[in-house]
Amino acid sequence: MIVFSAIKSTDPYKDAFARAKMHPAVIEALGSPIKEGFFVSGNTNVNGAAGEANLAIPIFGPKGKGTIYVKAAKSLGRWSYSDLIVEIQATQNRINLLKGPAPPNEF
Repeated sequence: MIVFSAIKSTDPYKDAFARAKMHPAVIEALGSPIKEGFFVSGNTNVNGAAGEANLAIPIFGPKGKGTIYVKAAKSLGRWSYSDLIVEIQATQNRINLLKGPAPPNEF
């Protein structure tokens, strides 16, 4: 439980979830509202201004389930994403969250 809470408090987790619940293609596939699942997997490693994150975040909506996959690196205090996608469980369709609307830069 503590590990899940720690991962959910990271910037890559919060940013990925915010992007997913705002993305029109994800909303179309899963419905609204989009909610977080419980069993996040992966890891984050941060050492000051540097770090990395590899996460699989379960999400769901009224129309189905999916997983957000995050691969990010932190350099000079800022996160950048090499992969940020949602895979829709029913269709295996992948939606690139790096294309489309992004939330305000809070991180």
